[in-house]
Amino acid sequence: MQIVIQARGFDLTAGLRERIERRLCFSLDWAHDHVSRISVVLSDVNGPRGGEDKRCHIQVAVPGTADVLVDDTQADLYMAIDRSIDRAGRTLARRLARQRQHRHGSRRDMLSAANSPAADDAAPAVAQG
Repeated sequence: MQIVIQARGFDLTAGLRERIERRLCFSLDWAHDHVSRISVVLSDVNGPRGGEDKRCHIQVAVPGTADVLVDDTQADLYMAIDRSIDRAGRTLARRLARQRQHRHGSRRDMLSAANSPAADDAAPAVAQG
């Protein structure tokens, strides 16, 4: 699982980078087999004017399905990071659960079709004895 972190409009400190990586590992490590890349982009939307303008954009690349995209803007950068990482984890869990359910559902459909009465008519009779 590759993690890429970028900051736009301010310097990315080593402490901030470590915090993000630690939070991502805590929240998404369970899915490391499914995730190829996580991209985090931090930005200060309004610059020095202040306000709710610290943005955290996360993109989680999952091969075989659409990327998970999460965006959060808060007055506090750490709050935006925490909220977006939590949302990314929940969204990824739902996406992978749906993907598993879809795969298992199609197998069930094939099995039920094979066990249907129409399938029994087509199968050769086996003598019991």
